[in-house]
Amino acid sequence: MLSSAPPVILDVRWQLGRTDGHERYRQGHLPGSVYVDLDTELADPPSPELGRHPLPSPARLQDAARRWGLDDTSRVVVYDDIGNLASARAWWLLRWGGLTDVRILDGGLGAWDAAGMRLSKGDATPRPGRVTLSAGHLPTVTVDEVADLSARIAAGDTPSPALLLDARAGERYRGETEPVDPRAGHIPGAHSVPTAGNLDADGRFLSPSQLRERFTAAGVTDATRAVVYCGSGVNAAHELAAIEIAGFEGILFPGSWSQWSADPNRPAGSGAQP
Repeated sequence: MLSSAPPVILDVRWQLGRTDGHERYRQGHLPGSVYVDLDTELADPPSPELGRHPLPSPARLQDAARRWGLDDTSRVVVYDDIGNLASARAWWLLRWGGLTDVRILDGGLGAWDAAGMRLSKGDATPRPGRVTLSAGHLPTVTVDEVADLSARIAAGDTPSPALLLDARAGERYRGETEPVDPRAGHIPGAHSVPTAGNLDADGRFLSPSQLRERFTAAGVTDATRAVVYCGSGVNAAHELAAIEIAGFEGILFPGSWSQWSADPNRPAGSGAQP
């Protein structure tokens, strides 16, 4: 039976180093899904002071959400074709903006295709929405707050939250390579928990118990909300989704390594240890 109020489906095709997301969407997407441009609709313009993907202003996000057809009561489903590493940004942002029913299609486009479901081509044209969004419905931290946390961890203090997680690939955390940001390395005191480890071989999230075990091993507890960062605040949203599935709570550092590393006065760690 068809729902009288089907969800708004958002296709967030984005991948570091690629610019063909819209074309891939046009070649095949979930029927009725609307393409979302991460760089221009889910972020403000980049700057060294704020990072490569600063949080969008509430006005920018609201204008985009209305173009996608969202209303205040909309249910939303987001997906992409890389294990939801990009679409989780929309999942987090819309909840940050005040929507309450936003979900991730586990496995994304791959799961849809594996189930034998049909795809549509071209562009969807949704009717304009009337959603009203405002900032701050989910917590964030500033670069100076992260610097304070890093310093307190180094001093052996136990602040709350007391944990800093780096969601980038291990080689970037260790400082072995840095393909896009000004410097290699990691924020001192951060633990490496790459987002790729949140997924199984089919691009689906690990079970809640498996994720809980993973984050517990990294030091996350029910009493500790982990501050999470990545390169520019995109993949970190995926880590926050995994943390939530595990039954924990996390906080986004939006500027992430792109903001931190652009300031030569901010220290950088290297190697496998925090």
